[in-house]
Amino acid sequence: MRLAVTFLLLIPFSAAAQDFDLILENARVVDGMGNPWYRADVGIRGDRIAALGDLQGRSGRRIAVNGRVVSPGFIDMMGATSLPLLTDPPSAQSKLRQGITTMMAGEGNSDAPQTETTMRAWMKQSPYRWSTFAGYFHLLETRGIGLNLVVNVGAAQIRRIVIGDEDRPPTPAELDRMRQAVDQAMRDGAVGVSTALIYPPGTYAKTDELVELCKVAGRYGGFYSTHMRNESSQVLDAIRESLEIGEKAGVPVHIYHLKAAGQENWPLMQQAIDLIASARAKGMDVTADTYPYIRNGLGIEALVHPRHFAHGNAPFLATLNDPAIRAALRHEIETTSDWENWYRHVGSNWDNILVSEVQSAPNKKYEGKSVAEIARMRGKDEWNTFFDLVALMSVSVNPKSMNEEQKYLAMRSEFLSFCTDAAPANPETTTGVHPRAFGTFPRVLAKYVRDDHIITLEMAIRKMTSLPANTLKLYDRGRIAPGMAADLVVFDPATIQDTATFQSPLKYPRGIDYVIVNGKIAVEKESWTRVMSGQILKPLLH
Repeated sequence: MRLAVTFLLLIPFSAAAQDFDLILENARVVDGMGNPWYRADVGIRGDRIAALGDLQGRSGRRIAVNGRVVSPGFIDMMGATSLPLLTDPPSAQSKLRQGITTMMAGEGNSDAPQTETTMRAWMKQSPYRWSTFAGYFHLLETRGIGLNLVVNVGAAQIRRIVIGDEDRPPTPAELDRMRQAVDQAMRDGAVGVSTALIYPPGTYAKTDELVELCKVAGRYGGFYSTHMRNESSQVLDAIRESLEIGEKAGVPVHIYHLKAAGQENWPLMQQAIDLIASARAKGMDVTADTYPYIRNGLGIEALVHPRHFAHGNAPFLATLNDPAIRAALRHEIETTSDWENWYRHVGSNWDNILVSEVQSAPNKKYEGKSVAEIARMRGKDEWNTFFDLVALMSVSVNPKSMNEEQKYLAMRSEFLSFCTDAAPANPETTTGVHPRAFGTFPRVLAKYVRDDHIITLEMAIRKMTSLPANTLKLYDRGRIAPGMAADLVVFDPATIQDTATFQSPLKYPRGIDYVIVNGKIAVEKESWTRVMSGQILKPLLH
């Protein structure tokens, strides 16, 4: 008995004397919790932070970071789809090389559940097939993942597999099938229900329908994430609907890319922030995120009233060659505002709408140019050029709809984190994206922290790390402390810089030297190591 006790007592001492796998030496530690930075070595063992302090004399691979910042890995609160991580693994670089170690995927659509019909539309000729998140996760884990992944189940995806693209409420039997699909997604590891309420068929969902789906997520501790029904003149009503859904379903609420679009609506941003703050003061768990650009990104079809897509995309697009239809649509866009009218948000000026991505190869030359520029290139008027682009489908645009002042307000709000609102992207296989896909987090640290002094370094890092980690219930991430997951970023605050622009968006940032995912180096000296150490994170199942 005495020998056994003696052996057990020696275990802690022996473990403490073990070598570290990696030591980040002489770091300027920004711990993710808003504390002032401090000097320390960071010791990593396995996939965990093992020690902080003076680790001189301890063995293991040593990286002299020489006073550069070491922070927790950044968390992207809305990374759109994770599908490129499966089909094009190098696309993970667009996240990793800007310091992102965890992304949340899923907006109105989501990568699961799928039917054979939706799979054909989603993946076209790809050999990959799955129906549930469990099947999708298995494919990802078998292939290897470059960064950590958290998923939502999209309400539009649920609607599409049960109802299709029609503008009608579900029957009681259909609503029950929708609930079952959410239940399966939550049991597979989703963290909640998400919506994109300006895009068909998501826009057809009424408040009560969303409440019912969120109630299912709530049974598993999930939450509601939303691209709200309006982000302009009716943004306050849209926030109230989001809060109503959360309250009735009994779930927390997270609002994607909070904004007040359209010059006449810019003063509403402060009221929007105040409305969220008031709900929090009353005890409601509600958060939001933003991205550091005054141009947003959306599908060009969103410039057309969603009612025209009530019977699906194909029937509407078939009418677009009719000059009378085009004239009626133009009149509606120019004169009505009972919907999210992005044309009016940009001052009714086609120069303010840039085309960022066109799927059809012959039209790739239009990427990075405004609708007005494209019209001049084609020798056509602007409106017919616009309708021709809508007819192509899968055209993405970047309207200039916001101002810097509302970005300042967002960044100074304690409950706002950051998102890219962009899927992983590979410059070798992609031609057009919003620059936020490559530059979001470095841009915050370069422009809004270092250059414009809008927020402090410590506040920015908190918004990139522990704040979103708390929202996602990833309580072992987003902080630098012994025992926490070793997701870390090493960067130089004096040189970090986004380089992606709207004309040249496929450019990686500078100044991020190392990115560590679950204890493994994913980026070394600004280069991708091809290490696939990411995990599917399922915080609600732990």
